[in-house]
Amino acid sequence: TKHHQHLGLSFRHGAEEERWVDDSSVDHRGRPPLRAATGSWKAAMFIILIEFSERLSYFGIATSLMIYLTKVLHQDMKVAAENSNYWMSVTTLMPLLGGFLADAYLGRFRTVLFSTVVYLLGLVVLAVAQLTPGLRPGGGSVPRIHETLFFVGIYLVSVGTGGHKPALESFGGDQFDDGHAGERLQKMSYFNWWNCALCSGVLLGVTVVVYVQERVGWGAATVLLAAVMGCSLVVYLAGWRTYRYRVPQGSPLTPLLRVVVAAVRKRRLRLPADVGDLHEEDGGKKRLLCHTEQLRCLDKAAIVEHDGEGRRGAWRLATLTQVEETKLVVSMVPIWVATLPFGITTAQVSTFFVKQGSVMDRRMGPHFVLPPASIFALAAVAMIATVALYDKVLEPCLRRVTGTERGLSVLRRIGVGMALAVVAMAVAAVVERRRLHSTATMSVFWLVPQFALMGVADGFALVGLQEYFYDQVPDSMRSLGIGLYLSVIGAGSFLSGLVIAAADHVSSHGGRRAGWFGKDLSRSRLDLFYWLLAAISAVNLGFYVLVAARYSYKQTVKAKRVSASDVECATAVAA
Repeated sequence: TKHHQHLGLSFRHGAEEERWVDDSSVDHRGRPPLRAATGSWKAAMFIILIEFSERLSYFGIATSLMIYLTKVLHQDMKVAAENSNYWMSVTTLMPLLGGFLADAYLGRFRTVLFSTVVYLLGLVVLAVAQLTPGLRPGGGSVPRIHETLFFVGIYLVSVGTGGHKPALESFGGDQFDDGHAGERLQKMSYFNWWNCALCSGVLLGVTVVVYVQERVGWGAATVLLAAVMGCSLVVYLAGWRTYRYRVPQGSPLTPLLRVVVAAVRKRRLRLPADVGDLHEEDGGKKRLLCHTEQLRCLDKAAIVEHDGEGRRGAWRLATLTQVEETKLVVSMVPIWVATLPFGITTAQVSTFFVKQGSVMDRRMGPHFVLPPASIFALAAVAMIATVALYDKVLEPCLRRVTGTERGLSVLRRIGVGMALAVVAMAVAAVVERRRLHSTATMSVFWLVPQFALMGVADGFALVGLQEYFYDQVPDSMRSLGIGLYLSVIGAGSFLSGLVIAAADHVSSHGGRRAGWFGKDLSRSRLDLFYWLLAAISAVNLGFYVLVAARYSYKQTVKAKRVSASDVECATAVAA
């Protein structure tokens, strides 16, 4: 019968979907990927292992940077903090450029490959500066060439990170098919376990690497980091047959600009009453998006004009999906702005938090003194525990309670982390005030609460930001989306430097008296600075809640279609 024939066709179609991946990705030979042989965890594990190695190298440098600048290069605390913040700003803003190049021209696989080579070059320059006689510091003096090579080396690491971070993380996300229910759930866990690997690298970077720096030497530690990065490159290349690749389609920004131009050109036209009258095309393998009511002025770009073929050019007529992609990017701007103060608080963990620890009692028993940068491990341990508990306990419970696929929406997850960061700044202020008024040297373990709170905050907010900027950008912009996530941290670090400079100028009355930031912590008022950040973050949290409440998540179409009025939409990311 026709009914049985239809069932047979549906079964065969389902079997084909289960066998082949139909999401515009290709295998290493440029063919549609075989689901059983490519992608999923079998490919993602190679990528997660590389992230572990890269974070080990990065945090081996980043968490000791303040110590190196003050103790080896003999910079004042304020100058060292500004240099550290500026370096972290460049390092976390460069992924915007790296993500764009990966999406538009190079592809994610090759971007990771090239940037890893640049990263290695930076580590080699650092090792040369720290090990070569005549270049390394000695006798209380710092050769000018050493300082120059040091900054060249760390900024080469910044450039390498700029391509490595956005392309690698989005390349890992590409290994999971959003159209397959099982792989979609695996992708949610992917971001959690990605951050576990990240924090494991951080943990070893701020313990083992820092111990080598303290006990053996800075040069030996840098050689160790270069060896780890070299091994990570071999691991990355070993998995090339199992990866699913995305072919770059040119600049992802051009379609967005075309939508804006087309909407401006047709600004005087009236929108049709039926959304189905707006222009849409069969996307082939591209996912089509549902219409939303926000930013209706951009819908005019999809109005079909019937007075000539010249009215249907790329800069005159856009598809409904292109319009919705443009809306997504525009709607992200307020969210990005609202999360910047969280980036400012995050910048304190690897700068002033670590500097606090360096002047406290770090003895652990009669024979061991904890290196200052190793205190950062407290935040890493807290984040690992938070992510693991969230993935295995909290999220499954929330799914059962709410009946949604995600349990806790991604923007709510970010909001929880931002609220915890406010508490962490307040706790840091209280501890620092107690340290200033203490007659005896306080134990470094007084810093455990503020480090742990920031680690838990990162487990909610940073993972949430990664998911948000990866999932909510257009599919062709996912590396750039990870770059946007990292730019929150980078812009936050840059703003932290500006806030420090402004607070120092105001508190010192233009330099006429002692301000909040002296030559050392005993002459500084970090407690007041922490209270300032807590106040800024608390006020901003209210702004974030207002912005997040008005946000519309990306919605995809279940079945490919041409008429927008005949579609059934499914929410891609649960609100």
